Amino acid sequence: MHRVYPWAEWEAFEAKVAALPQMDSEVEDFQRQFMSGAVDVDVDKLGRILVPPRLRVHAHLEREVIWAGMQTRIELWDLARFSGIATPTSASPQRTVEIKKKLAGFGL
Repeated sequence: MHRVYPWAEWEAFEAKVAALPQMDSEVEDFQRQFMSGAVDVDVDKLGRILVPPRLRVHAHLEREVIWAGMQTRIELWDLARFSGIATPTSASPQRTVEIKKKLAGFGL
């Protein structure tokens, strides 16, 4: 899975990350693992984007992919992998309870 941000959302996200304590080892790990893999891509005349090979390998993207809307970003998934996690029965009953509790803590 890859996260894809519109430019303005990415800049806002980068600003939040830049405001984190830069000497914190977990922040450094996050920056190294997530931020360093970011790439800027262009849309061609037909509205397509080319996902760089290293990111296709990292996200296990094969032939069929799916875009999943996630409010301020989209996620790019291999269709088979997405189908395995996106079904209502894919989460265990315990995981479903954990998710509901977490969301309730956010007021949802």
